[in-house]
Amino acid sequence: MKAGLFGGTFNPLHTAHIQIADHVKHHLGLDKIFFFPSATPPHKPGIDLAPAQDRYDMVVQSLAHKDGLVPSDIEITRKGPSYTIDTIDAFRRRCGQSCRFYLLMGSDAFFDTPSWKRQTDIFAAVSIVVMPRQGTVPHTDIQSFLDEHIAKGYTWHQEERQFVHDRLKPVRVCPVPLIDISSTLIRSRVKQHLSIKGLVPAPVEKIIRERNLYL
Repeated sequence: MKAGLFGGTFNPLHTAHIQIADHVKHHLGLDKIFFFPSATPPHKPGIDLAPAQDRYDMVVQSLAHKDGLVPSDIEITRKGPSYTIDTIDAFRRRCGQSCRFYLLMGSDAFFDTPSWKRQTDIFAAVSIVVMPRQGTVPHTDIQSFLDEHIAKGYTWHQEERQFVHDRLKPVRVCPVPLIDISSTLIRSRVKQHLSIKGLVPAPVEKIIRERNLYL
């Protein structure tokens, strides 16, 4: 099985998250993508973070009829900060060696990985899928970053659109649709009592209104 790992605060989950995941799933031929909200994100202190259970409920209800998009509470049920390497290890224990994992991340998160816990172990454990959020990212920028911060020896394979290394997992570049929606925008609109219809799945809008989130 080929499975994507798509984590984030999902604060809140919005339609672009789902559309991008659908695109990547189809483009890479993945069997499923796990959505896992983080409980305590170590890199995003001080944000207006809704309770973990509320954010998980948004994911569960929004993905109820989405084929191959699967909610996971793997991070919100674990105590302490939500470190990515711990989540990867947990998925590998749960799914076994027959499952090939692909860690999905935006280009901004990719370039922030030097601050992550056990960064090199992440690149050794799973394939990385970089999803540029503002158009394309020059391959030379990614190559320079890999050489400086991960390991020397990555080579670019144009046909597969990925960087390959003899000891580490591939780093794949997967351009995604540019959708002008963000969780920050949605939280701002909720605070201003503006409509968020169409920006989030209907279950997310319902949860935000009923539980008085982001006011």
